[in-house]
Amino acid sequence: MFGLGTIINTAAVVAGGLIGVTLKRGIPKKCSDALMQTCGVATIFIGVSGVLQKMLVISEDRLETQGTMLLILSLVIGGLIGSLIDIESRLDLLGKFLKKKFGSDGDNLFVEGFVTCTLVICIGAMAIIGSIQDGLTGDHSVLTAKAVLDFIIVTVFASTLGKGVIFSALPLFFYQGAITCIAAVSGDFMSVSLTDDITLVGSALIFCVGVNIGTGKKFAVGNMLPALLIPIIYHVGSSFL
Repeated sequence: MFGLGTIINTAAVVAGGLIGVTLKRGIPKKCSDALMQTCGVATIFIGVSGVLQKMLVISEDRLETQGTMLLILSLVIGGLIGSLIDIESRLDLLGKFLKKKFGSDGDNLFVEGFVTCTLVICIGAMAIIGSIQDGLTGDHSVLTAKAVLDFIIVTVFASTLGKGVIFSALPLFFYQGAITCIAAVSGDFMSVSLTDDITLVGSALIFCVGVNIGTGKKFAVGNMLPALLIPIIYHVGSSFL
């Protein structure tokens, strides 16, 4: 079934969020702080491993790097575009709107939980590759595996950041659903090299999210999101040369 992977993933996020919010009442602050730090460390290593997996190649018995300039240009150009649009503030405003809409004015962690969890579950490699695979072939196995991981991640986040985390299911649904639809329409344009480059940039953003989770907000990752579009522009431009 077309788009089934995104539906399963969204349901897993909602379920994990509800369970996490229930558990939140019985977790001491010392334990919740430790959970956030460990989540940050885990996210950092997920990002680093994703970057190294795409950048490091063995050529003639030598370890070499690839995609360095594309990564730099993507982050620089994407960061500039995102800062001009101020995506981070818009995500915060969406979080505040949902907070008010669902009567959570007294929840000081609502917006942080919504924004942080949205970035973690949306910009990872599995979200991109799985959605493309679902759109091209109808194979939702990657997104199903991601749903299991997201269930665990969201449960932990919700147990520390509260019910704002649950609403990250909304942007996840539209984000992955949009990628699936675009992949289905574009067909063979979504080449392996393009998905690899998008994954490379996405993994770098995941690293930044991990730093924010573990050490406090250091990077405006929301403003870096347009970096994911730069590899697409690059490949489209290359196809006409």
